[in-house]
Amino acid sequence: MSLNPKIQDWHGLTVWLVGASSGIGRAVAASLHAAGARVIVSARQADLLNDFAAQHPGAQPLPLDVMDAQALQQAVRQIVRNHGRIDLCLYCAGYYQPMRAQQFSLDEAMRHLDINYVGALKLLQALLPQMLLQAHQGQPGHISLVSSVAGYRGLPKSLAYGPSKAALSHLAEALYLDLSPEKIGVSVINPGFVATPLTAQNDFAMPALITAEQAAQEILKGWARGEFEIHFPKRFTLWLKLLRHLGHGLYFRAVRRATGL
Repeated sequence: MSLNPKIQDWHGLTVWLVGASSGIGRAVAASLHAAGARVIVSARQADLLNDFAAQHPGAQPLPLDVMDAQALQQAVRQIVRNHGRIDLCLYCAGYYQPMRAQQFSLDEAMRHLDINYVGALKLLQALLPQMLLQAHQGQPGHISLVSSVAGYRGLPKSLAYGPSKAALSHLAEALYLDLSPEKIGVSVINPGFVATPLTAQNDFAMPALITAEQAAQEILKGWARGEFEIHFPKRFTLWLKLLRHLGHGLYFRAVRRATGL
């Protein structure tokens, strides 16, 4: 079911990816560039952004830290000044360190929350006035947040990561309810296991592991279909969705069997 305006032609659209120095963000940026979009990539690592721009002529590197609210506001003004509008903004900044209760760290837990959730709030503070202005001018945009199936229910070694992603998914649902009447698209992306520098830390079985490039193609397909929740690979994520409705005993046994933990 299509809940958002479908984005099927990217030529001439201005897209801003926040957290695009590696992994899913970088792969989506490359796919959008190939599809004809004007691509702006942001992250803290300026050298990686410059490398991306060198490999993708016309792409614009815009280094910033998602914890810097002022830098985000300046970035929105700069993009609008250079390109007139923002057609889509993808928040794909993310942080992950495996954590279990036996090695609990408050500092690590707070770092997950800051990057995975609070950074999105700071982006919204900068972005929403521009998106609402565009909508009132007849040029509504789209806001997309990269969450995770780890936000569905508790998973092993996800003591810090999972709750931050659950908050992000909840945020996306509330945003949709508020912004869909304004014709502003809102989507949440819930990947399963994707081979990135973050998941390379895992020492357990990762069912249905896919590449970042495969993930990028699934995301573009989801935007083209106007989906609110874009989840993949479908067989694995649908299995997790089913598990959400099991009683706790059955759920815990199924997850331990699947991961070997």
